[in-house]
Amino acid sequence: MATVPSVSYSITVRLEVPAGGKAVSQLTHAVESAGGVVTALDVTNAGHEKLRIDVTCAARDTDHAQAIVDQLEAVEGVVIHKVSDRTFLMHLGGKIEMKSKVPLRNRDELSMAYTPGVARVSMAIARNKEDARRLTIKRNTVAVVTDGSAVLGLGNIGPEAALPVMEGKAALFKRFAGIDAWPICLDTQDVDEIVRTVQVIAPGFGGINLEDIGAPRCFEVERRLRELLDIPVFHDDQHGTAICVLAALTNALRVVNKKIEHVKITMAGAGAAGNAVLRLLLASGARNVVVCDYLGAVHKGRDDLDESLRWIADHTNAEGYSGDLRGAVKGADVFVGVSAPGILTGDDIAAMAKDAVVFALANPEPEVSPDEAAQHAAVVATGRSDFPNQINNVLAFPGVFRGLLDAQANGVTQEMLLAAAGALAAVVTPEELGPNYIIPSVFHPDVATAVAAAVRESAGGRARGFTEA
Repeated sequence: MATVPSVSYSITVRLEVPAGGKAVSQLTHAVESAGGVVTALDVTNAGHEKLRIDVTCAARDTDHAQAIVDQLEAVEGVVIHKVSDRTFLMHLGGKIEMKSKVPLRNRDELSMAYTPGVARVSMAIARNKEDARRLTIKRNTVAVVTDGSAVLGLGNIGPEAALPVMEGKAALFKRFAGIDAWPICLDTQDVDEIVRTVQVIAPGFGGINLEDIGAPRCFEVERRLRELLDIPVFHDDQHGTAICVLAALTNALRVVNKKIEHVKITMAGAGAAGNAVLRLLLASGARNVVVCDYLGAVHKGRDDLDESLRWIADHTNAEGYSGDLRGAVKGADVFVGVSAPGILTGDDIAAMAKDAVVFALANPEPEVSPDEAAQHAAVVATGRSDFPNQINNVLAFPGVFRGLLDAQANGVTQEMLLAAAGALAAVVTPEELGPNYIIPSVFHPDVATAVAAAVRESAGGRARGFTEA
């Protein structure tokens, strides 16, 4: 639940009040007395006896929104006509659409865009498949693929319920990088079916963005698709998160004057995001890392290690620490959480090293209260928009795919991910850098272009395969 009113729980109440008297002035007071915030008050119809007014206000959650409506209805003379949830209104009919880039005003234009003229273009591609990148939407199109098994923090809610999220992802691709992306929501959670489905639709796309597929299934899906396809396959929950975390940590360590190769890093979360973050941190020079899952520290002596956890055990925790997360955090310079809410307290952060860095990225409720963490840590970041230093994947994936598509890359390499993280960090200038500004805003005009340029340069025109840390 949001602690303060948020636009994501914004409502518009259409109501009538008497034209005379104090009812109009009482509306704002009623909303504020219920703890809401009035953002607009519009008279939509005026008469001698009645005024029709739209009151738009922000609430904390759905129950709070109803309490605001009840308070408005209690104002003498008020008649409620309609209550609209502005978030649901935004989603009516979906958030994206397809538009033609060429005019179809007459028979000549139709003959070139479609039959018979299009046949010549099709035959040219049949002779040389590479021409599809030049002559079709393939050069600028990404498939956003999900099985609905790990959607946001909502869990396994299925492909239909995942569609609004995937639409939003497609809208972000267009807004921040000019890329035409399309949601592909699959009604299967079978690895073989997912891989085969993506393989057979791949000719129509220049890249594949895997999204909200649960671990450990997502690892195999990505690995097999990289082997099968000649276009980039990028799992944003893994690699987008890793790019943003490394970029933010690079700047956070600059703030506290520490180097990544010298700090102790404790991580909470060994799933898709945690695994990818870890690999990129190690590739960037981190040497002393302990990773914890819900059973405690991952170490070689555990008898429950699957392939992913075994890799973590082999590359981290050199001292073989076998305790819990709280013990692992003691004395650590950096905490990175990609796990679950409320697993640490302010006292745990107080036990960290001097000038500690805390990334509590569980969303919407972080691993530790940001306010409590800020009392003891030098730098605090979250995944939320209502605190400083929001680490959000939209900082990475639009620019990454812009660079991949421009380079006509055939795959994604670790060098590209490191280049993207470095470019994202560099958007924050030395003059701007500080404890409350280690990562740029998602609306910073240089983010996508800087990341795209770095990926494009790293790709060198064409890149093949994927090299793990």
